[in-house]
Order: sequence, then structure tokens, then C-alpha cells
Amino acid sequence: MLRIDLASRVPVYEQIANGLRAELVSRKFSPGEKLPTVRTLAINLGVHHNTVAEAYRQLANEGWLELKRHHGAIVRERNHPEAGPDTMERFTRPLRELVAKGLADGLSPSSLAREMIETARGLEERTAP
Repeated sequence: MLRIDLASRVPVYEQIANGLRAELVSRKFSPGEKLPTVRTLAINLGVHHNTVAEAYRQLANEGWLELKRHHGAIVRERNHPEAGPDTMERFTRPLRELVAKGLADGLSPSSLAREMIETARGLEERTAP
């Protein structure tokens, strides 16, 4: 289930996109499967429907979803190409924010690194063919 942190500096639509992306990476949804409608997800999360629509558009632009008018958001088959030059930059910015928050909450750099590696390995295992 997606969770939204209204106190976060990360825009709500990005939080939604990030949460859905994690679910897509872990194959919670299969290719061809329909995601909840924009309005349904907006009601469930307590946000405006345009916020969810923006998250869906972002995921469609990244190739995760196909948006069909009157048919909703459909999960696309996704081949994982090699990372492009801007991929690491898109990854690093939110990572810095998470690391800063973890350090501020008293976590050590080594525990943060260990958790990131374990999380990545767990996701990788779930997405292996």
C-alpha cells in the first residue's frame, strides 16, 4: 500500500510515482494489468485526482505504463535497457535526501549502505526472470 508523507519535501505526485515504481519493479503488477483508476487511487490516498494523474503521466513517460483514455493505466512489458547518462543523477538526488534524513535520525552511514544493498538485492531477486 502506498503511503504519503505530507510533511516531506518530496512532492506528493513524486511520492506516488516512487511508490508505484517500487511496486512495478517488484512485479506486484503484471504486464497488461490495469492500475486503480486515477480517482480511486486519489480517494484511497486522500489527494486530488490531478496529483495521481501527474504520477501516472510520469510513469508513462518512463515507459512503465500505457495511458489509454477511458481505459486507465495499463502496466507495460518493460525491458530493462542499460542506464542512460541521466539515470544516476535522477537516482542520486532523492538518495541524498533519504541519507540526510537517516543520518539526522541517528542512523550510521554503514547501516544505511547495508540497508540499501539489501533492499536492492531483494528487489533484484523478485524481478529476475
